[in-house]
Amino acid sequence: MSVNLHVEVTKKTPEKSLLRPLKRTGGRNHQGKVTVRGRGGGHKRRYRLIDFRRTRDDVAAKVVGIEYDPNRSCHIALLEYEDGVRRYILAPQGLRDGDVVESSTNAIEPKPGNCMPLKFIPTGLTVHNIEFEPGKGGKLCRSAGSGARLSNREGRWATIVLPSGEIRQVSIECRATVGQLGNTDHLNVKLGKAGRNRWRGRKPKV
Repeated sequence: MSVNLHVEVTKKTPEKSLLRPLKRTGGRNHQGKVTVRGRGGGHKRRYRLIDFRRTRDDVAAKVVGIEYDPNRSCHIALLEYEDGVRRYILAPQGLRDGDVVESSTNAIEPKPGNCMPLKFIPTGLTVHNIEFEPGKGGKLCRSAGSGARLSNREGRWATIVLPSGEIRQVSIECRATVGQLGNTDHLNVKLGKAGRNRWRGRKPKV
């Protein structure tokens, strides 16, 4: 039996309190000189504040919606905590509206969207948004469809296998979120026309 992993992206207005202006440079530096060719124009965007740290521990959060983010390849999920606070997180595969996720410094259920230190995550699971240093926020595996496999733990180090096949060791105190990131079809998208590149702020190259 085939399983449909497609997630419906909610067509709704983004959470205003989590939006910030995004200034574009057009490829120019602080002197106004073009340092990167082929940049300019494009659709106006606003930055969505993403909670990469996941420090609201032991407070259940309900998924209000899965939204499109123009600033990254993966989708984002809007969470509403029990105390009314809202946050954006990267949306893992399988996360749906109405699901409840949590983050903690202790061991919790290893289901997609839950965040905890690597020392509590069962080996063999796929994780994303992995910290380099404890408390610094997730840096690894943040693009669409990406996820690293937690292969083993030895002493105070955890070994993870990145999507490229590279093997890295990070502290077991570093946090990671369980699951593989969604929007895996992003890799297969064909722009189809030059205009779609112009919408993205990419000019033709000669």
